[in-house]
Amino acid sequence: MTGKINLSGLWELSLEPLGCETAEVYNDSMTLPGTTSCAGKGEPNTKQETGFLTDAYKFEGTARFRRKVNFKGLSGKRLMLCLERTRITELFVDGESLGVQDSLIAPHCYDISRFSENGEHEIVIAVSNVGYKTGGGHLTSQDTQSNWCGITGYMRIEICDQSRISGIRIYTSTENRTVKVRGNFENELPPNIGCAGICTVESVNTPVKQTLPGFEFEIIGSSFEFTLPLGENAYLWSDETPYLYRMTLTADNDTYTALFGLRDFRAEGNSFTLNGRTVILRGKHDGMIFPLTGYAPTDVDSWMRVMSIAREWGFNHYRFHTCCPPDAAFEAADRLGIIMEPQLPFWGTIREPGEEGYNKAEQDFLIEEGFRMIDCFGNHPSFCMMSMGNELWGSQKELNKILHGYKKYDRRRLYTQGSNNFQWFPSVLDEDDFFVGVRLAGDRLIRGSYAQCDAPLGHVQTEKPSTRHDYDSAVVPVTSEHKNAEGNGTVQIQYGTGVKTVEAAAADADFIPKVPIITHEIGQYETYPDFDEIKKYTGPLKARNFEVFRRRLEKAGLLPLAKDYFLCSGKLAVQCYKEELEAVFRSEKIAGFQLLDLQDFSGQGTALVGMLDAFMDSKGLIAPEEWRCFCNDAVVLARFDCYCLEAGAEFSAEVELCWTRSRTADMRTVVCTLSGEDFAESAEFTVKGSGTHFSLGQFTASLPKVTKVTRLRLSLEVRGTDVRNSYELTLFPRIEQVALDKARIFRSVNAEAKALLDAGKTVLIIPETEGKEGYIDGFYCTDFWCYPMFRSISQSMGKPVPVGTMGLLIDRNHPALAGFPGEKWSTPQWYDIVSNSRSEILDGKSEGKRVIVRTIDNFERNHDLALMYEYDESNGKVVVLNCELDSLTDSPEGRAFAASVIEYVSR
Repeated sequence: MTGKINLSGLWELSLEPLGCETAEVYNDSMTLPGTTSCAGKGEPNTKQETGFLTDAYKFEGTARFRRKVNFKGLSGKRLMLCLERTRITELFVDGESLGVQDSLIAPHCYDISRFSENGEHEIVIAVSNVGYKTGGGHLTSQDTQSNWCGITGYMRIEICDQSRISGIRIYTSTENRTVKVRGNFENELPPNIGCAGICTVESVNTPVKQTLPGFEFEIIGSSFEFTLPLGENAYLWSDETPYLYRMTLTADNDTYTALFGLRDFRAEGNSFTLNGRTVILRGKHDGMIFPLTGYAPTDVDSWMRVMSIAREWGFNHYRFHTCCPPDAAFEAADRLGIIMEPQLPFWGTIREPGEEGYNKAEQDFLIEEGFRMIDCFGNHPSFCMMSMGNELWGSQKELNKILHGYKKYDRRRLYTQGSNNFQWFPSVLDEDDFFVGVRLAGDRLIRGSYAQCDAPLGHVQTEKPSTRHDYDSAVVPVTSEHKNAEGNGTVQIQYGTGVKTVEAAAADADFIPKVPIITHEIGQYETYPDFDEIKKYTGPLKARNFEVFRRRLEKAGLLPLAKDYFLCSGKLAVQCYKEELEAVFRSEKIAGFQLLDLQDFSGQGTALVGMLDAFMDSKGLIAPEEWRCFCNDAVVLARFDCYCLEAGAEFSAEVELCWTRSRTADMRTVVCTLSGEDFAESAEFTVKGSGTHFSLGQFTASLPKVTKVTRLRLSLEVRGTDVRNSYELTLFPRIEQVALDKARIFRSVNAEAKALLDAGKTVLIIPETEGKEGYIDGFYCTDFWCYPMFRSISQSMGKPVPVGTMGLLIDRNHPALAGFPGEKWSTPQWYDIVSNSRSEILDGKSEGKRVIVRTIDNFERNHDLALMYEYDESNGKVVVLNCELDSLTDSPEGRAFAASVIEYVSR
C-alpha cells in the first residue's frame, strides 16, 4: 500500500427496516465508523428487556450510507475499498453494484480500480444486520455485544501501484531463531520475470534493541519465500515475556508491515508447552461485551485496557465464545502475552451432506469464515489456538474433516473440534490437538458447579467446604465403575437460553483423553445486582433489566437490603471461585481452565457472575492481588478436610505447590504458618526437583484449648517471591453435649407455649418443614449462572428447578449468635446449618418480625426468606429456627451454633 483515503466522517443515511419496502431516501446523516444505535437512529425502543441489556435504538434491516469521494490524481492506480468489522455489505459506485460480502470477522475489501479515473464518484455502502447465513453466535447476539448495524472499524480506500504484496505468512522457529516468510506479489510481469524485495526487522519491546540489516529477497512471478536468521540472541514470545519484532517488506513501491514473535506452542501429552516450558492456561471466557457502545472496539488501546485488567487478575488466556475479535485484540494480546483461542461463530449442529437438516450454505460459510480467520490473524503470535464453536453436535466425521482442512492449510496453532461438544457424550477426534469439556463420563466431573438440568452437581455445590478435591481421579479413574451416559437415540440438552433435542451416541465411561484437557466454563457463581451500576450505562445499551430488578425488590419491601445482598452474595461467590480454581491447580492432569467469567455477563437472563462488572471495573469484592493468590503462574496450596476446627484437636494439612514459571522452583522454601490470638505454629518445606506440581509434606499443629470461638489463619508463602496464599479457619471450643432440654422448644405456638409467652418467657419454635409449602430448601452455594434462565430450561426439560438462593445475610451482632460469631455473609461454619434448613417464605407476613439469619433470594423471585427470626408475642418472645438442632450435633460448629441459640432462648 502506497497510500490511503480515509472514509471516516459524516455520511448521508437511509434506513430500510426489515419488512418495510421503501425507496432510498437520504433524509438523515451519521458519522462512521459507528452504529445506528450509537448514533440514535431509527425508532426509540421503549421495551424493558430483563434477560439482557435493552438497545435504546434497536434497528434491524438495511442502512445505506452515501457519500461523494474524489479520486483526483489516482488514474491507473489499484484501489481497494476496505471496511473493517461490519455486517453484510453491498457496495455501489456510481449506482453500479460491485457485489456483496458477508464475513462477520474479516474486512470487506472491494476492488474499485476501474473507477480510478479523475473525478468525483458516488459511493453507497448498504449494511444489513439481517439475513445472516448462520446465527453468528456472540458476534450478533442480543445477549452480548448486540446485533448492531453499521461499520465499526477502519473505512478506507487503499492505494497501490499495479504491484501489491499480499497473503503474507510468517513462520518462526524458536530452535533455529529464524523467521520464514511466504507471500504473494500481485503484478503484471510475465511469470518468469523477477524483481527484488527488501525485508527489515527490528525488535519492539525487547530488553536490548535489535535491528537487523536489510535483507534482500527475490520475487519470481507471483510469489516469494525466504528465511531470515534473527541471530542466536533473538528473543522469544511467551506469556511471561511477550517480546515482539516488527517486519517491513518493500517491493516495487509497495510496503507491508507486521508484528511477529518467535514462539513454539505445543500439546505434549496432557500438557501445553510454550517454548518448552509447561504452561497452565488460566483463561477467561469472552463474548465481546462492551456496554458503552454495544460493539467490540477496533483500536488497540481499548483492548490493552481490558486485557491488562485480565492480566492483573492472573489470566494468560482468552477463549472467545462463538466469536473472533478484531485485529486490535490480537495485537493487544501479542503485547501482553495472552494466548488467544477464537471460535467460529457457531453454536449448533454440524451435519454431513445428505443428512436431514444439512445446511450447505451455512456450513460452507462457517468453513470459509475459519479460513478467513486464519488469513487475517494468523501471523499474530498470540493466535495459538482455534476452535470450531461452542457445544456442537452432529457428525464427528464432518467435524474431523473440517479440522483436517484447517490443519493442512496452516499448522501454526493448535485446533480443537469445539468447546464441550456432545456434552454428555465427549470424545477426542483424530484431528483434535486438545479437549475442552465439563465431564469425561456421566459422573466423571471436571469442574465444580453445574446447572440443575445438567446434574449431577459439582463438588463446590454439594460438598462441605474443604480443600481436598482435585480432578485427577476423574481424568484417569482408579476403577471403571463409572456411569455411561445413555445414548443411541435423542437427548434434550441446554442450547443457549433454551432447550434442544439432539441425536446422541452412547458415551464411553472409560474415555481418557490423550491430549491436554481444558475444563470448560468453570465457575458461573452468581452475585446479586449492584443497582449503583445503572448510571454507568450511558451508551445505546440501557440496564433496564437492573431497573426492573430494583422495582421488584422495592415491591417486595426489601430494597433497603440491596447493598447487603450484593456484598454478601459476592463474598460467597469469592469463596466458591477460590475453591473452583484451586481444584484445577491441585490437578496434575488438567492443562487449564476457561472461567465464566471474570466479568459479568449482560445477557442470558442477566448472569452477574463476575468479580468485575460488565465494564471490566472491579465490584470491590476482592482485590486483584488477593485473587492472584489462587490464580497465577505459581500457586501454593494446602489440602485439609475442613475450615471448622475443634479446640485441642490436631490440625493437619498437606502443603503443595503448582509452579509454571520459567525460573525453577528447585530448592525454594515454602513457609507455612497457622496463627491466631496468642497462638502461632510454623514449618518450612523445601522444593526439590523439577516439574509443575510438588507435594512438599505435612504441616501439623496442636490446636489450643480455647474457650471462645477463635479465628485462625493458615498462611503459606514461597520465600523471596510474590507467591502466597491463605485460608481463614474457625476454631470452636470443645462442647461435649448441647443441653437442648434447657430451652423451651416447640413445633408451633401451642397452648403450652402461649402460657410461657404470657409469663414473659422466650420460646423456640422449630417447625416441621419437610415436604411443606412455604419454604425453600437450604443450599449453601450461590446460584449457578442465573435463576430465570435455568429455571426455564429445567421446567422445559421436566427436571427439578434450581434452589436459586444466593447465600446468607446474617445479623452478626444479634445476641442469639453471641456464641457463634462470624461475618455477615456465608462462611463455611454455616454449611451444616444451611444444608439442614428450609428457609421460610415471609412474603406479606414479615411485619413485626426481626430476621436474624436471612437467605438471599434471586432477583426474579424476590422472596423474603428467613432461616431464623424472632418476634414479640404477649409478654414474651418467639424465636423461629427453620433448622433441626439435633441434626447439627456431629460437628463442632453445629454444636456451637446450637449452644448459642439455646443460651439465648433460655435466659
